[in-house]
Amino acid sequence: MMKSAELDKLARLHGISPTRPSPENREVAVSVATKRKILSALNIELTATADPLTGSQGRQGKPGGRKIPVSFLPDFLSGTKVWGVSLQLYELRSARNWGIGDFKDLADMADLAGSLGADFIGLNPLHAPFLADPNRCSPYEPSSRQHLNPLYIAVDEVPGFAGCPELEGELERLRQSDLVDYIGVARTKLAALRDLWPAWRQGHAGDEDYNPADFDAFVAQGGDSLRLHALFECLSSSMVEHGAGAGWQRWPAEFRRFDSAAVGEFEREHADDVRFHMWLQWLAHCQLMQAADRARKACLRIGLYLDLAVGEAVDGSATWSGPDIYVSKATIGSPPDPFAIEGQDWHLAGYLPSKIAGGGMSPYRRMVSTAMRYAGAIRIDHAPAVRRLFLVPLGDRPDSGAYVRYPEDRLLQILAEASAEHRCLVIGESLGMIPKGLQEDLAAAGILSYRILSYEQDENGFQPADAYPVLALACISTHDHQTLAGWWRGADIQDRCEHGIVPPDLTEEHFKHRKRERRHLKAAFKAAGLDVPPQLMAARASQETLQDLTVSAYRFIARTPSLLTAVRLADLTDEKRPTNIPGTSHSYPNWKPKLSVLLEDLLSVPLLKRVTAAMREERPRG
Repeated sequence: MMKSAELDKLARLHGISPTRPSPENREVAVSVATKRKILSALNIELTATADPLTGSQGRQGKPGGRKIPVSFLPDFLSGTKVWGVSLQLYELRSARNWGIGDFKDLADMADLAGSLGADFIGLNPLHAPFLADPNRCSPYEPSSRQHLNPLYIAVDEVPGFAGCPELEGELERLRQSDLVDYIGVARTKLAALRDLWPAWRQGHAGDEDYNPADFDAFVAQGGDSLRLHALFECLSSSMVEHGAGAGWQRWPAEFRRFDSAAVGEFEREHADDVRFHMWLQWLAHCQLMQAADRARKACLRIGLYLDLAVGEAVDGSATWSGPDIYVSKATIGSPPDPFAIEGQDWHLAGYLPSKIAGGGMSPYRRMVSTAMRYAGAIRIDHAPAVRRLFLVPLGDRPDSGAYVRYPEDRLLQILAEASAEHRCLVIGESLGMIPKGLQEDLAAAGILSYRILSYEQDENGFQPADAYPVLALACISTHDHQTLAGWWRGADIQDRCEHGIVPPDLTEEHFKHRKRERRHLKAAFKAAGLDVPPQLMAARASQETLQDLTVSAYRFIARTPSLLTAVRLADLTDEKRPTNIPGTSHSYPNWKPKLSVLLEDLLSVPLLKRVTAAMREERPRG
C-alpha cells in the first residue's frame, strides 16, 4: 500500500487539487480515498512515478513569462459592435417542419435575421443524440460531439421526397404539439428517410446539392470516427429492440467494445444499415452547410454561432468508439456551492488530461474543428475546463470529488490554431466558480467572455453599461433562465420552489432579494439614460409595461462596449415556459418547449419589431 505522503505527491504530480471549495467559501481537504479513486480514473498506477516535466497536464512556461496564443477575431470587429439572435433550433415552429425546428428553418431564419440587421444566429449544441432513445434530448449530454443530430434534417428537402397524404395527418399532429414529441419526430423522420435511402443509393434520386460522389468523399474523410458512430447507432437500435437500452453500458459484454469479434460480425451483417446512418450524417452536414451559406448570403457577417457541450454521455457513441481517451471511472460535475450545497454530478464523460491534446489531430482539435467548419463563432460551455474539471468518482456523492488540472496552454494553442484555420471567433462561458487568473488568460488569448445581465451585479447593484468588457458577448438570459419578463415576475424563483430544488424558507429570502434586484436594475437603466416605465414598481407589472422593460434592457446591453450582444428569440415572443430548469430531470419537460409563434409570423410580433429596431439604432451596421 502506497504511503500517504507518496500518494499526495503522485496526486499533485497528476494535477489533483489537494482541496475543494465548500458552500461557506472554505477550502476542504480532499480525502485520501478520493485521491486514490481519481488517480485510478486517470489511469495512473498507484506504484507509478513520473517526471513532472514530461507530464502533459502542466502549464508550459513560468507564470508571467508565458506567451499565450491569440484566437481569431474578424477585422471588421475592430471598428464596430454587432448583435445577433439566439435560439434553440428545435423550438422553431413553422408551417412546413415536422414538429421540430430543422436546418431549412435555420436557413429561413438566417434570411429573417439578415433582413433585421443581425450579424449572427446563436444555437444550442447540434451534437449527435441517441437516435434509438429520442427522449434523451438534452443537447448538453450528447452521444457524440464529433457528429450531428439527424433529427434536424429537413426531410422534404432530401432528393426523391414527394410527400404522401397518409403522412400529413401525423405531421400536423407533430406541428401542433406545444412540446417537441421527440419519439414521434424520430419515428416519422427515420421511417421516411429509410424509404428514400434505397432509391438514392441506386442513383435514382440525383440532385446537384446531394451528389453521390460528395457522399463517398464524406465517408472517406470521416474514416473510422464516422464508421464507428454509424455502427453504434445500428447496435443501439438493435439493443433497444432487445430490451438492453440505447447506451452501451447496459449491453451484453461482447458488444461493449467496438473491436470485439461479436461487433465485427454484427457490422458485416448490417453493412447497409451502417451505410444508411453514414448517409444521415452526410445529409445533416449538407443541410447545415447550406444554412451557413444562406447566412453568408443574407449578410450575417459572423454567420452561425454554435455551442459546444462540456462533455459527452458516459454510455454514448463517443465513449464506446474511443474508450482510451476518456476518463472512465469518474464524471464531470461541480463542487458544493451556495446554490447546490451538496455539489452536482453532471454524469458527463470528459477527455483524459493526458490524451486531450495529444497526437497530430488531438481529440480536442477534432472536437472544436467539427463545429468550426460550419460556424463563424463557437461558444465553449464551461470554459474553466481548459484549466480544470471537477471529477466525481463513480458511485460517490459530488462532495467526494476533486479538481483535476488540464493542459491549459496547449488547449489555448489548439483553439488559436483551429480558429485561425476556420476564421471562427471563440466565446468562453465561465459562470460560477472561476479559477484565479483564468479570465485574464482567456482575454489574453482573444477569447470573448460571456456576460449575462442578471449575473453582472454585486451587493451595491448592477454593473453600469460602460463597465462591461470589450472582449465579450453580452446577453439578457440563456436557456437556463426565464425570459426577462419571467425574471422580473420571479417565475424562476417560483419554479425552483415548485420543483423542490430550493426549500420554502429560502424561497422567501430569494423573493426579498429579487425585490432589491428589481430596484437596482431600474437604477442601472436610469443611469444609462434609458426610459423606465413609471408604473414599473411591483412584480405584477402589466404585459405592456414588461415589454417596455424588455426594450430598455436590450438597449442597455447594446450600449455596453462588448463586441457582441445576443437577443434571445424567446424574449421577443414572450415565452412563459423556460427552456430548461437546472436541477430537474423528471418533473419538467426540459429541452422540449416550442416557441408560441410560427417562424412565418415572427415579423408581425410587435415586441420583436421594437427590440430589433432598438438594436439597429444602438448598433447600426457600419
